[in-house]
Amino acid sequence: MSQQQTAGRGASDASRPAGGPNGRRPSREPFADRLAARLGSNSLTGLFFKLVFLGVVNGLALYAVSTLLPLRAWTPLLVVVVATLALDAVYLSRRTLPLKFLIPGTIALLVFQVYPVLYTAYIGFTNYGTGNVLTQDQAVDRILAGATRVPEGATRFRSTPLVDDADGTLALLLTDPDGDVFLGTADGLESIDEGDVAGEGRDIVVADRFRPLTLGEAQQREDEVLDFAVPISDERAAEFDEGVNAEAISVQTFTTAAVAVTALELDEDTGNIVDTVEGVVYEPVDGVYTAEDGATLRPGFRTVVGFDNYEQVLTSPAIRGPFFRVFVWTFAFAMLSMLTTFVMGLALAMALNDPRIKGRRLTRSLLIIPYALPSFMTALIWRGLLNQSFGPVNRMFGLDVPWLSSQAYAGALPKFSILLVNLWLGFGYMFLINTGALQAIPSDLTEAAKVDGASGWQAFRNVTLPLLLVAVGPLLIASFAFNFNNFNVVFLLTGGGPPIGGTPTPAGHTDILISYSYRLAFQGGRGQDFGLAAAVSSIIFLLVAVFSYIGFKRTAVLEEIN
Repeated sequence: MSQQQTAGRGASDASRPAGGPNGRRPSREPFADRLAARLGSNSLTGLFFKLVFLGVVNGLALYAVSTLLPLRAWTPLLVVVVATLALDAVYLSRRTLPLKFLIPGTIALLVFQVYPVLYTAYIGFTNYGTGNVLTQDQAVDRILAGATRVPEGATRFRSTPLVDDADGTLALLLTDPDGDVFLGTADGLESIDEGDVAGEGRDIVVADRFRPLTLGEAQQREDEVLDFAVPISDERAAEFDEGVNAEAISVQTFTTAAVAVTALELDEDTGNIVDTVEGVVYEPVDGVYTAEDGATLRPGFRTVVGFDNYEQVLTSPAIRGPFFRVFVWTFAFAMLSMLTTFVMGLALAMALNDPRIKGRRLTRSLLIIPYALPSFMTALIWRGLLNQSFGPVNRMFGLDVPWLSSQAYAGALPKFSILLVNLWLGFGYMFLINTGALQAIPSDLTEAAKVDGASGWQAFRNVTLPLLLVAVGPLLIASFAFNFNNFNVVFLLTGGGPPIGGTPTPAGHTDILISYSYRLAFQGGRGQDFGLAAAVSSIIFLLVAVFSYIGFKRTAVLEEIN
């Protein structure tokens, strides 16, 4: 029942005398129908499917919250909670009908389009990469955890590695310089009497649980034994005349152990890390704790570095030179790929648009095959076909042409090969859209132009082409933007090579910006540099946005002309 009907019925009921015309109470809608209407549904079936949908959404949201909360990922957690509450509020109300259609797409747009762009831009302002993966708190914990050392003059023990046969637990039988005997476990240090050690030599049993490791067991568990440490309390440290920094008794060799101290501590007031033994202060500088003499503590941590990554792209000689060469080739590659595929697709579409040609349906179907095949598979096939030594192209014509590796003329031949393969991959798509656009243009327009004395070329240039560009213009812009980031063809066909000589960064003659940023991030020899790669990706995004804006402005001009 619609809201208007319900409102009209309510008004009618309000004007009717209580008790009805026959003195009986008027009939009311069933409670389930009124509940469904109140929750914004027209029927019980609709209410059922709505509740199932919201149940699934809320269940997934609870799972996401339980996962994100321990990780302290506050931003994603806030997004999940707000999005879930918004969906519940919209779909359980009968006053938000337009939002029921808009909000799912809006949430998907924000999550899958806006958020990745903003996050990539944010990463471009950080030092995120190898050595700077952790947060600052995680890095401090890691540094302090590995900051124990054995100072000169520390108390040393004779040690015998023990094992509990019941569960394989390790322990140490320790004897200090005064001859006192202790049992050291992962829980701490305890004194033992002579009576707690039964037997002699390798047959002793300590505290009725532990026995010495055999030589074979010691070899098998060598790393465990050498990493084993017995924590000691401040009272025990005082017994051994050790300072307050005494942390544990650590194994030095299979037969010796010594008191280790914590050499580093965090100054809560300044945020610096202080070496209490050497007296050196390490301050956080660009994600790394650094001393005055340049010494650093690893690992580093993620931090905002401002425009450093963008400045590095534009001013570093190691990146600036290859970057502008790659940028020019990227623009040329995207433009030539768009033009060549469009011209070839248009030519074939016009030829097969002539009703005098027989077998047009079969021919059109065959022309779609290159576009229907997976591009990565086609690129790999072409890589094999153009192989210099074993490729069928060279063998068939008796050639020895380095189609994919020639350095001559700034890699002109590999660039031509990539354009050729991309033409093979893309002309089918252009053929399809041009065929549809040509069939939508009224034929009487070109016939009228010919009646007025226009030649076939003049009719095409002045009538058919402008009308065609209005229809396919946005698709040409999309094709340009796609080829601007066409990573698959470049990476699978040439891997960006052949390399540009004399460049300290991994750049090739056929690299486009997206493949160059990938190689900077993962093949730069310094580990992974996500911050620099994100900065390059942000620049690519801005360039594509500008070119797309100009293209759409040109398309609008064509529409005004028509």
